[in-house]
Amino acid sequence: MNYTIFDTPILKTVMQWSSRLFFYATGWKAEGTKPDFKKYVLIAAPHTSNWDFVYTLLVAFILKIKIHMMAKQELLRPPFGPVLKWLGVIPIDRSKANNTVAVMIQAFDEHEELAIVIPPSGTRKKVMYWKSGFYHIARGANIPIVMGYIDYRRKAGGLGPCIVPSGDIEADMVQIRSFYSKVTAKYPEKSVEAPIVNLSLPR
Repeated sequence: MNYTIFDTPILKTVMQWSSRLFFYATGWKAEGTKPDFKKYVLIAAPHTSNWDFVYTLLVAFILKIKIHMMAKQELLRPPFGPVLKWLGVIPIDRSKANNTVAVMIQAFDEHEELAIVIPPSGTRKKVMYWKSGFYHIARGANIPIVMGYIDYRRKAGGLGPCIVPSGDIEADMVQIRSFYSKVTAKYPEKSVEAPIVNLSLPR
């Protein structure tokens, strides 16, 4: 994984305090605590705005969590590509989407500590289903799924419950769906009110 802003001691500390100050000034709050485990998939939902990325970074700094985020590789083209990589963004080649799960599982196997943020909707646009990649990555790497959220109605962002994939994706999604049904997106009309996963396994 690339060297990121989370690996820069002085700037990391500055960002932690700046994030706290921004939340205080705007009436937002960070909820939850840093997970005890070293590896996990972090769901980023609901995802309907570019502001979700900003608030996710702010929450990560406040809770002192080093994260990496998956995004389509088109977003990492110059001139902003190097900056986004420094912020922890990992480029994903959508033309080779079938390899994403295997690549991410290998990344977890090769690192002692790693938290990958994945927006299951895969896009800011309105969708009917979540993609199941986040689940299969966690299942294949034998790591937990942490439910991250940005709730614009309550002006709160943070980490919710975690779930260890059982292999029964339909049963596990009942718990995940119950949690996110209470979270309000920036643009609720684009959000899946009761997220359902497309059960097809990426190859």
